[in-house]
Parts: sequence; C-alpha cells; structure tokens
Amino acid sequence: MTLIKSISGIRGTIGGKPGEALTPMDIVSISSAFGVWLKKSGGNKKIIIGRDARISGEMVNQLVVGALLSVGIDVIDLGLATTPSVEMAVTDYNAGGGIIITASHNPKNWNALKLLNRQGEFISDQDGKDLLNMVESQEYTFNEVDDLGTYSKEDYLDKHIEHILNLPLVNVKQIEQAGFSVAVDAVNSVGGIAIPKLLKALGVKTIKEINCTPDGEFAHNPEPLPENINEICSLVKNTQLDLGIIVDPDVDRLALVCENGEPFGEEYTLVSVADYILENSKGSLVANLSSTMALKDIAQKHGVGYFESAVGEVNVVKEMKEQKAAIGGEGNGGIIYPELHYGRDALAGVALFLTHLANSKKSSSELRAQYADYKMVKHKLELEDNIDLDIILDGVRKKYAKYPCNCIDGVKINFPTGWVHLRKSNTEPIIRIYAEAETEHEAQILIVNISNIVKPE
Repeated sequence: MTLIKSISGIRGTIGGKPGEALTPMDIVSISSAFGVWLKKSGGNKKIIIGRDARISGEMVNQLVVGALLSVGIDVIDLGLATTPSVEMAVTDYNAGGGIIITASHNPKNWNALKLLNRQGEFISDQDGKDLLNMVESQEYTFNEVDDLGTYSKEDYLDKHIEHILNLPLVNVKQIEQAGFSVAVDAVNSVGGIAIPKLLKALGVKTIKEINCTPDGEFAHNPEPLPENINEICSLVKNTQLDLGIIVDPDVDRLALVCENGEPFGEEYTLVSVADYILENSKGSLVANLSSTMALKDIAQKHGVGYFESAVGEVNVVKEMKEQKAAIGGEGNGGIIYPELHYGRDALAGVALFLTHLANSKKSSSELRAQYADYKMVKHKLELEDNIDLDIILDGVRKKYAKYPCNCIDGVKINFPTGWVHLRKSNTEPIIRIYAEAETEHEAQILIVNISNIVKPE
C-alpha cells in the first residue's frame, strides 16, 4: 500500500491503514484544505471537478464533493471527464481552480487528486508546499450550515471538442477527404467516450473500438507502452486500418500505431505534431529532459530554439511561457498546444496528428520514417529508505565530468550520440533512469553503467 503527497496533489492505493494508503480521511483533508487555500489566495469559490473511470472514482468523487461543500465551495462536477477537459473548463467557467480525480497511468487500485489553479494549470511548487503545510497543520475551519457550497453538474466534452475543431491548424475537411479508418484503445476509461466522439466530429470514416467501456476494469497495463498494446497492434494490421490510437485513463497521453501494426513510438507523438505545428507557426519548442533528442532535430529543421525543462507538466508549461513556445510537451505522448490551452491534451494531439497525416498524403509508417529512429531505454529502481540520492547524483556528475551536464532535475549527461537521465520519480517511490542513443545496445550500456553507480553489484 502506498501514499504519496506531493506539490501537485495526493496519490495512493485504495485500501489500507491511514498514512499507508489513500484513505477517505486523506481525501477529505486535502480537498477541504484546497478549498480554503483557494479562497485565501484570492480565487473565487467555484471549483471544477472531473474523474476518470476508475472503480474507486465515484467513491472518491463523493468525498471530494462533500469536503468542498463543507468549506463553502461551489462545485461544478463534470462527471466522467478527461484531464484536459477539466483544465479547459476551469477557465471557461471562470472557476477558482479544479480537482481531477485520476491516477493517470497507474494501475486500477490507485487513485489521486490533481490540483489546478484558476488558469486551469497544475499549481506551482510554492503553492503546493503552502497547501501541504495547511493540510499537515489543519489550519482551516468548516463552514456553518447557512454558508455551505452549492453543487451542480455539467458535461464539458462537446465544448472541448468544439474548441479543437475551431483551431486554425485542425483541418476537418482534409481529414474527411482522407477517409481514414482508425482503431481506438481507451483501456476502459473515459477515453472510450471522448476519443470516438472526437473522431466522429473530425469526419473519420471508420472507427473500431476496443477497451472503450468506461468501467475502470483496465484491459491491460494502462501505461501506453509497446508491451501493453499488442491487441490494438494486431487489430490495425489484420484489419488493414490506417491508424491505431491509444490513450491513458485520463486522456492526457497519446500513443499511436502505424498501419503495419508497428507502434509509432510514444516519444514520436510529440515529434510529429511539433513538426506540423512548427511548419505552420512561429515559436520555439519545449520538452522535458527525458524526451527524445529527435525533438532537437525538429527544432533545428525549422530554425527555432529548443529548450528543456524539469520533468512534470507544470515545469514544461513554465518554460513554454518563458520561451514563447509554439508547441511543447513531454516525450511520454503529452502534447501541450498553447493555442488551445497549457495542458497535455491527447484529444488535441489526435486532431493535429490526423491533419498532419492527411496533409502529408503518406501512410502513418511513411510519416514515421521521416524522423530519426533513436532508441530509448527506460529503467527504474526501487527507492530504498536509507539511500542518499544527493550522494548518488554527485557521484554520477563526477564520473562523467567531461560531458555536458544538466542538473535542473536529477542529472542528465549528454554524450556525442546520446544521453542518460537519472532522477527520482514525482509519482512513485522509485528512481528513473532513461537513456537514448542511436542503437538500443548503446542505450542499454548507458543504463547499466548508471545502475551500477546507484546500486553497485
């Protein structure tokens, strides 16, 4: 059983003892404190909430609603809603903030509360620390009966799709004319509602749905990695479809499958969309430190700056604003398109990619072949209680002192033909080690070398 309190919210497994899992007490405590904190920080008393289709979602939702009402917050409940839908609804409804009930790519026994500010963006590092201090000290009071909040329900998906269809770089006519046939795997969460509805609005000719029943019974590991998407890969190849679309439970990550049944590569979702955006827009490109170096190639191709941020959406968004980026995101399939909003949005990614694909007049595999085929290897090590990560990071820096190093988030060492990035996870009690090179063998060697520094054999 696990409970993780971080600046972006609270995440944990369902079932267990207080302090060792995500319990009703934890949910009520942070929801209540968040409502009070928003009002104290000058936000209005309206909060948007929405959830993915996890089995525990309705239970958590009721606790969040009750806690917010008890501190005088007016709640607008979007029900089953994607993460980007909640983010956009915050600004559309002029709310003071938002709470997304989702554990993203984590297994079905996890859930979490993700906290948004009045811009519909994840709260800042300092705001998160202030909120956690309020939770720990319990420096908040509940309202009397005449000052309780109000509750209402809204459905925002149609508005979200309408915003996407109105984007100048989304060409519905081109997509319709292309006559695409597409499969969707939404891992039995809210994407099973959102993605097919979007595809129909875009004029996609044929839509085949698998794992699109939003009951929270994840049909496979919900992280859209190649080893977890064999079913849709086979479907696309065997039924001769043009494309496969995979989203995670809260629909902020997008992975694709080519017509030959081969994964497009989650890292290359952002590469391809960035290529399209920068071909038609002015501005820089921003991604986190763990994203593929193919993005740097794209920036150089279009003559724009490429900038790296610490891992985490809030960090990418901050850097994007500072660099006036036209496009950005995270290499895990997270597309952030400022023209729509500052948040990872798989729906926007689908619409932009399909326009790019239609415009290219190529198959998805031919489009993928346009980009460098770097190989990334991802590894994780359990974080032991007595481990001193600062000493480990310092050891890595010293060992590779002759190479360029970025230390804004763990340690990233840049080699002539690749890189390795070592950092503590924001969402799990693990150390992540990512490496990328021109061959998988080279990337594996980088992983082994760093792993031996962290945990010598």
